[in-house]
Amino acid sequence: MAGSSDSPRHKHKVTVVGSGNWGTTVAKLVAENTREHKDIFEEDVQMWVFEENVVVPSDSPHYDAAVGDKPQKLTSVINTHHENVKYLPKIQLPPNVVANPSLLDAVKDSSILIFNLPHEFIGNVCKQIKGHILPSARGISCIKGVTVTEDKVELISEYIGETLGIYCGALSGANIANEIANELWCETTIAYNTPPCDRRAENGAANNSAEGEHRDARGQVSKTKLTAVPDDYPPVSHAELYKLFDRPYFTVSMVSDVVGVSLAGALKNIVALACGFIEGHGWNMTAKTAVMRRGMLETIQFCQEFFPETIQEMTFWESAGWSDMIVSCTSARNWRYSKMAVERGVSLHEVERTELNGQKLQGISTTKEVMSFLKARGVQDKYPLFKAVEGIVDGDFKVEDIPVLFRQ
Repeated sequence: MAGSSDSPRHKHKVTVVGSGNWGTTVAKLVAENTREHKDIFEEDVQMWVFEENVVVPSDSPHYDAAVGDKPQKLTSVINTHHENVKYLPKIQLPPNVVANPSLLDAVKDSSILIFNLPHEFIGNVCKQIKGHILPSARGISCIKGVTVTEDKVELISEYIGETLGIYCGALSGANIANEIANELWCETTIAYNTPPCDRRAENGAANNSAEGEHRDARGQVSKTKLTAVPDDYPPVSHAELYKLFDRPYFTVSMVSDVVGVSLAGALKNIVALACGFIEGHGWNMTAKTAVMRRGMLETIQFCQEFFPETIQEMTFWESAGWSDMIVSCTSARNWRYSKMAVERGVSLHEVERTELNGQKLQGISTTKEVMSFLKARGVQDKYPLFKAVEGIVDGDFKVEDIPVLFRQ
């Protein structure tokens, strides 16, 4: 058993599952840190890439006239030129980002898995890698949102953890991928509640006497029976995750409230729709701030009503809380397209159909799911802003009804 004078025999292998705009950005900053902390992490960072053919643009510095417009494998382009020319063009990636088209090979023997792909794909990805990862692996979900049905609210991080039999935290904040990739400074929040089985004794060995069992988002003993991070690996705790993610241009704040970070990242999409409606109607910034204030109150109320055992109100003062809401309500696409709908005098569904090239506005689905959950419990009237947004999306309310609804 490793003692205080022994260095762990293994280092953490890191895999980023996903290679879109945000996934590639996270792979970049993580790979910069694995090079700087070689005592903790293996230098190479695997990045799973859904393989596709791409054509390198003629204005790209990587354009090869001999190849011309002939399609090339995206993984080959990334590994040769260290640039994701399709999803993060003109950003140089560290050479230790290794694009891998095989999902199973990318996650093999990885002890830290970072999930960063559209939420609609996470179920299929988890099914594919289940039983093919280290039992003691730990995860971080960079996927904003939650899954809400009439029966329950499920955190994406908890879905990942329960499906794979591991513990998974969450990263969220006022983060815009292209800005971070260009190393423009911002903050983020990582929520990670180190499982009792992973808490080390003073000599660095696994603390087998650590009291308590791993608990779920509602404070109940989790059905997932975790395998502890072995003694011959460095710990996975706030200190190690901070070193993995924090950069001079990407300030990390570590918290333990996975519920607050996850729900704030989801519910702010409803508030962003409301702010877009307000601005499209011609009301000013003071009206928008009233909506943001009410939206944050309802967000906190929702968390306290349905997750009272684990929620920590200070979480909403983190980047994942107020900061993310402000950015979402002033510049993100839920705000942008709801504003456009009111300005054009058409429904939000019509804007979604004509402007998003088949993609969906997450704010619409989140509103529908959350309101179905609230209606199933008969408490929808306690959430007048959420109710107003659903009514405007469905055409039952007008934007000018919002102040009246607030008074009810």
